[in-house]
Amino acid sequence: MKALRLHGPNDLRLHDEPRPVPGPGEVLVRVTGAGICGSDLHWLSEGGIGDARLTRPLVLGHEFAGVIETGERQGERVAADPAIPCGRCGSCREGNPHLCSMLRFAGHEAEDGAMRQFVAWPAAALHSLPEALSDADGAMLEPLGVAIHAVDLGQVRHGMSAAVFGCGPLGLLVLQVARTAGATCIIATDRLPHRLEAAQSLGAARALQIRNGRVTGDVLAATGGRGVDVAFEVAGENAAVETAIASTRPGGRVVLVGIPADDRTLFTTSIARRKELTVVLSRRMKHTYPRAIELVASRQVDVRSLVTHRFSLAQFDEAFRTAQLRQGLKVILES
Repeated sequence: MKALRLHGPNDLRLHDEPRPVPGPGEVLVRVTGAGICGSDLHWLSEGGIGDARLTRPLVLGHEFAGVIETGERQGERVAADPAIPCGRCGSCREGNPHLCSMLRFAGHEAEDGAMRQFVAWPAAALHSLPEALSDADGAMLEPLGVAIHAVDLGQVRHGMSAAVFGCGPLGLLVLQVARTAGATCIIATDRLPHRLEAAQSLGAARALQIRNGRVTGDVLAATGGRGVDVAFEVAGENAAVETAIASTRPGGRVVLVGIPADDRTLFTTSIARRKELTVVLSRRMKHTYPRAIELVASRQVDVRSLVTHRFSLAQFDEAFRTAQLRQGLKVILES
């Protein structure tokens, strides 16, 4: 089979390798679609993400769907949960498997991901796809799960206002989930016009382009000077964090979803303190796949329009270059 491995910063190589052999509780999955995430771009450009560093050639990719090739569920189309918690630690026992101290995660550290033709994966982590969902839709369920978890942390309720700072694929999913949760005035910001056009088509009341600095004044003006109830920072940049905090009303919530390149988040404490903001950091997802499938199947959330580019594994150079240049929205590798 073909497998795409990262050997070092900006050093991706396509290999011929044997198919993986499923272990206890695992089945063989033929990967039909794997999305390129912003975190994959961190691995590519930096040789790691946060304090996790590349120690061996690693197969990236944690957003994936495929077809089960072995076992009782052979032939079933599935979306894969990339997280494998231990099930025994305190976090797992408390119902927070995404915070597991021994979590294995596809395409991270020692766990090879899905940018290859076949993976061996726990059957319990494979969610059946209804006929209404395509394979690319299935690959989009992982980022949708991240968006659902972020909106849960934001405690969005009917009638609230919200702002999304950074409208890449994940930000556009946060926007849609916030809308389904009841947010009635959603403001979207980004530097790229095509992302703002997508935000408006997906339900943003206002789409504000960032040109020479922040857009705090525009956000405040759109809310009558009060500020939004909940702000979601999805850009991974300190400037976006500062703007999110400045744009949130006193007593509001700010959810940090983006991953900063230098593993540091800075903001003006006095502003956040005087408004007594609740600042929450979001980590991946928990228990979201059934909800994600229902949101897509019922057409409450549109993931299909976010997939703007598809490439084969052999076209990985062009695929990653497209993602790095932020051309279009989501890039999918198909095998």
